[in-house]
Amino acid sequence: MNSSSAGPSSKPRAGSSQPSDSSFKRKRGVFQKDLQHMMYGFGDDTNPLPETVALVEDIVVEYVTDLVHKAQDTATKRGKLLTEDFLFLMRKDLPKLNRCTELLSMNEELKQARKAFDVDEEKLATME
Repeated sequence: MNSSSAGPSSKPRAGSSQPSDSSFKRKRGVFQKDLQHMMYGFGDDTNPLPETVALVEDIVVEYVTDLVHKAQDTATKRGKLLTEDFLFLMRKDLPKLNRCTELLSMNEELKQARKAFDVDEEKLATME
């Protein structure tokens, strides 16, 4: 057995949509405040250790990055990345799938409400 086919490689595959480690530099600490609030909401201390927040941030960013790469891989046949690609990837995790569909429907409701509000303001402005 050849060593290159044994297990996942740490190097990106040729033709893969993943950038190399040298070409992708991420700003650290971008999500720290949000993660601190979320961690507190889930029962952590009001001021969690910076090392803990940094670790959670690394885990979250890695998860989201992997999810985006997988969605991009499924979308390559169409050439366009759609919301349905992410929903397809979450189809086996029902709590995540349900939460995503709930957030997407709330987003649509908010868009419609904003649009209706803008139309009402325009009508009032033309009447005056």
